[in-house]
Amino acid sequence: MIIAIDGPAASGKGTLAKLIAQHWGLPCLDTGLLYRALARDVRASGFRLPDKWAALAIARSLDPSTLDDPRLRSAGTGEWASIVASLDEVRTALLDYQRAFAARAGGAVLDGRDVGTVVCPAADVKIFVTAAPEVRARRRFLERQAQFESVTYETVLADIQRRDARDAGRESAPMRPADDAVLLDTSELDIEAAFDAAVGLIKRKIGQ
Repeated sequence: MIIAIDGPAASGKGTLAKLIAQHWGLPCLDTGLLYRALARDVRASGFRLPDKWAALAIARSLDPSTLDDPRLRSAGTGEWASIVASLDEVRTALLDYQRAFAARAGGAVLDGRDVGTVVCPAADVKIFVTAAPEVRARRRFLERQAQFESVTYETVLADIQRRDARDAGRESAPMRPADDAVLLDTSELDIEAAFDAAVGLIKRKIGQ
């Protein structure tokens, strides 16, 4: 069973993907970490973003074993990732790894922005997780406050809106719900309620 979970930043898709993977005993891939790791490595190599040819060369030799690097979760790395993710050649270079992960025996859960539309268009279940920009900004603002970052809500909201526009407006694999995806709005749901709703959606989809 392949489950594709897409959606914008801070919608809750990553947490949901992990919980769903645990529930069904499936491996889980946050595809966004691939782009975050790539952006990290491009900058570490001394190149500026977006340097298409440097990003493409590094993408072809990206080491997935480094995806647990805690630095990948920083706000800055997320912004850099959104920049390299807009490069068509880079997305193509990372596509094989994502599809190979999804093709594992028994299936997998993948979350990102184009899993249901590009990476796994034949996924058994597709969920597009969303929430109002203001709600997502508040969630991200509280996360960053908890990490003792000096940031304002207004700055986080502007970052969220800028990333949404970039992800949805890029020519290659823009962020959008697949035609057969089920929408899950988490604006008024805590993670437990969102998980229960997602499990119900998946069970109905697979006929359980």
